[in-house]
Amino acid sequence: MNAINPTGWRPSMGENAPDNGIQTFTGNRALQLEEALLFELGNADRSGVDFPATDGIDLSALGPMARAERPDLPGLSEPETVRHYTRLSRQNYAIDLGLFPLGSCTMKHNPRLDEKVARMPGFADVHPLQPVQTVQGALGVINELAHWLIELTGMHGVAMTPKAGAHGELCGLLCIRAALEAKGDPRDVILVPESAHGTNPATAAFAGFKVENIPATPDGRVDTAALTARLGPDVAGVMITNPNTCGLFERDLKIIADAVHAAGGYVYCDGANFNAIVGRVRPGDLGVDAMHINLHKTFSTPHGGGGPGSGPVVLSEALSPFGPLPFTARQADGSIKLIEEEQAHQEHPQAFGRMCAFHGQMGMYTRALAYILSHGADGLRQVSGDAVLNANYVLRSLDDVLDAPFGGAGPCMHEALFSDDGFAEGFSTNDLAKGLIDEGYHPMTVYFPLVVHGAMLVEPTETESKAGLDQFIGAMRSLAQRAKAGDELLKSAPHLAPRRRLDETLAARKPKLVYKD
Repeated sequence: MNAINPTGWRPSMGENAPDNGIQTFTGNRALQLEEALLFELGNADRSGVDFPATDGIDLSALGPMARAERPDLPGLSEPETVRHYTRLSRQNYAIDLGLFPLGSCTMKHNPRLDEKVARMPGFADVHPLQPVQTVQGALGVINELAHWLIELTGMHGVAMTPKAGAHGELCGLLCIRAALEAKGDPRDVILVPESAHGTNPATAAFAGFKVENIPATPDGRVDTAALTARLGPDVAGVMITNPNTCGLFERDLKIIADAVHAAGGYVYCDGANFNAIVGRVRPGDLGVDAMHINLHKTFSTPHGGGGPGSGPVVLSEALSPFGPLPFTARQADGSIKLIEEEQAHQEHPQAFGRMCAFHGQMGMYTRALAYILSHGADGLRQVSGDAVLNANYVLRSLDDVLDAPFGGAGPCMHEALFSDDGFAEGFSTNDLAKGLIDEGYHPMTVYFPLVVHGAMLVEPTETESKAGLDQFIGAMRSLAQRAKAGDELLKSAPHLAPRRRLDETLAARKPKLVYKD
């Protein structure tokens, strides 16, 4: 004990403890504050809120549900609570702080106009159990957005209710299964190329299909010959991501679609990367039968943190009759009704069922429609054009210091793919990614796609300026040169983050989920 710290208490900082011979009391690093857990800040013996006395209250009606003792919850004042979460938020990286280079995730700035619209009382306060006549405006938004999604994709119909990309994939596959069952066709194999998103084979298996892999060509695209050779009476369809996970456009998609259709199957397109082609390519013109659209990637909705998400699925004329309930329909008098199970036998008798309890994510619909209407046709074309331009700028600005495995396969689309080939012995993608934290950036997507060893997938998105890209490129060039030179400091990065490098394998396999025994 000492006069400054009479208890002798010192927060555990692990590797983050400064090795300067000076014992610190708070563990703070300038304005980066060392944050304890709520249960460490407060305890159950006190309360930050005044409650009226409970003496004399009859708890017999609760029966066995009545508590015998008070809950073990920390008692905190309002300032303590607000400061706790504010300090935690300062340890998060956010798109409002800087470029977020996660490849395949499209972490772009979301216009505040769209956020304002989503918070309008008529939308933010709407309840799914309100009578239909009281929510005509909200249903109108769903119907209008559905119209534009069909228009932008060149498809025949759309299922609005899926809650995210993988949920949309499941919806599309259930439509395919329903269509096959309607014909009495027992096909049960889905072909998935190596360049597809990882959720594709998982979703196909979850839907009850057998999954078979289709290899990629040396230029990172689907091996069309291998795919067409595998087609047969047992193949229900193909799930293909376009643009694919290598950041490349699948130029043979129309050829593939024609071959799959001729063989009696269907084509599912993973539309997660639609932001790279929106306003320029209509998937329906390429023979696609079903495609989910991540509203939280292409059309402005917040992304990440487990939600919220929205993954409407556009459907071809062949699959539209099997789409799920509910959906909106505009009547002759201009009003909009929901087609539910009660009307399904008359208006949608082949629907495979429902994807969720109600109508979908209202906040996502309002944001997406506001995004589409505020951009217009020319603006949406510019969105995809700028996304592709920015990705190619990053690719060509780094391909002299980082290996770009498909750099010679033509222009990339919305994301640039690199590998750790050429790094000094013992250095890997993980070291560069950790070093990027010290440079003030969230790391890019690493070790994905699996077709590239030590993959680094960078998606700058259309919302980044050239100045912002140049700053990021400068950081990446410096880190690449350090990795090639074998800079040992990179092996222990990050050095400036709230915590130093973790044993990620141990953390994943043996996580500590409680702060005390």
